[in-house]
Parts: sequence; structure tokens; C-alpha cells
Amino acid sequence: MCIQSNIHDTALIFEGGGMRASYTAGFVNHLLENELYFDYVAGISAGASHSVNYLSRDTLRTRKSFVDLVKDPNFGGWTSFVRGEGYFRAKYIYEETPFQDAALPLDFETFIKNPAKMRVGAFDIDQGEMVYLRKEDVGDIRDLMKMIRASSSMPMFMPITEFRGQRYLDGGIDGGIALEAAKKDGFEKYFVILTRPRGYRKTPVKFSGMIKAYYRKYPDVVKALLTRHIRYNETLEELEALEKEGKAHLVYPNHMPVSNRERNHQKLLNSYEAGYRQGKQDLPKWKEFLGR
Repeated sequence: MCIQSNIHDTALIFEGGGMRASYTAGFVNHLLENELYFDYVAGISAGASHSVNYLSRDTLRTRKSFVDLVKDPNFGGWTSFVRGEGYFRAKYIYEETPFQDAALPLDFETFIKNPAKMRVGAFDIDQGEMVYLRKEDVGDIRDLMKMIRASSSMPMFMPITEFRGQRYLDGGIDGGIALEAAKKDGFEKYFVILTRPRGYRKTPVKFSGMIKAYYRKYPDVVKALLTRHIRYNETLEELEALEKEGKAHLVYPNHMPVSNRERNHQKLLNSYEAGYRQGKQDLPKWKEFLGR
């Protein structure tokens, strides 16, 4: 099978957001079903998972990752959180499910053959900075899923991820929207899929004392978490300015019916279906921006 890209001048960017990605999974599947194939994709946290599913061109896995997997008894919960495995059992979700005959098999061959570039944002807790892991750095499926786990290690709710001698937490610590990565890679046009409705702005964290205590050994993590809202809001304002200039198309959910930690299957399914319906309605505007 020949796998090609047909959109070369625009960066596709997926925002993170935990289980809010159930809604945006509906958007992802409209991109795939309508053969809108970008040759560059950047994602953070849940957006990193969407990036992998998009590049492997797997509509079923796109939905299952944020809807059906919650029915798996190994998915997580407060019991696994108390055991130190995380509210979402990261090792299981990312490192045990992507194989054939497992819960969430990944078409790694298609992913590798896809010529598109990928950037996955994660926060290096030892260096105290955001880094972008690259598709070119993937040696095998285990490397890939470790990278996605690193990007998705939600602070406090999931343990730190170690990958190639470095330790990482969720890239959302630095904001959650990978605009800077795409800019550094030379793009000037952006198609951005977001997980909050238009007009949303992030507020300062409410439990700063808890964060300071929990990450007392990692002052850079504390600083990043306490100032995250500033960077996030600045990025949104930049994107909105680019949108007015015709350089960005921002795909906002009309509403967001679930939280980032939702585990109710029916609510997640309803969220996905709402996103899918919206994607069908918005598709003509997407194609117009992309010149398709």
C-alpha cells in the first residue's frame, strides 16, 4: 500500500485534554474518512495519542482509545492510583495494549510508512523544560508508545515516565498546544484541533499548596504548573490572531460534555458522537481552509 500525504503547507496540531479527547476523536475520524492527510502533525498528551492514531490511519483505534478502552478492567481507577500505578494505568494503557491480540492493537507498519513528520511534546523534569520527541527517533513500537506515555503522564494522577535515561511528565505542563514546535519547524499555516469551547481561558491552579508538596523535589515542575495558565492563554491569543489573518483554522468543540478524567463509557460515547456530528457539519469549512 502506497501511503502519501496531500496537505503539505499546513501543520496539524492536536491539543491535549485527557478524556475530552473523546469528543475530538470524532474530528480526527472525519479527517481520515475524507482523506485529509497532513504531512506534519504535532500533539501533546491525549493529542499525542491522536497523532499516532491519525498517522496509522486507524479510525477504529481513534475511537476506542478514548471511548471503549475505559471498559477494560485494567484501565485504572482509584484502586490503581493508591497502588502507585496511576488513576489511569499508564504502563498498561500505553505499553501493553498496542500489540496484536491485545486490547488496542496499533498498525505500526502503516505508522512507520506514513511519510508525515510527528512531534510529541513532553516535559523533561530533570532539565526543567519542554522537549519534542520526534518520529525519526522511533526504533520500534515500544519506543513509540513510551514516547506517547511520556507526553501523557498527567501530573499527580499518573507516575513519572522514564525514557532513554530521561524522566518526563505530561507535556501539558507547558501549556498543552504544540504551536511553538510547528513554528520552529518552519510552518506558517496551522489547523488546530482544540478540546475546549471557543472563549475558554485557563485560570490559575486552585491547589498550589498540594502541588508544591507533591513535587517538592522538582521545583521546575512546580513552577511550570503554577504558571501554565499564562502560557496556555497566550498561545490561544496568538492562535486567534493567526485565525483573523487567515493563517490558522481553529476547530473548537461546540460544547464539552466530559472532564479530562471521565470514565463513564456511555458519556464518552455520547461525547464522541457529538464530535463526529460536529465534524460532519464543519467539514466544508475545513476543506475551504485547506484548499481541498
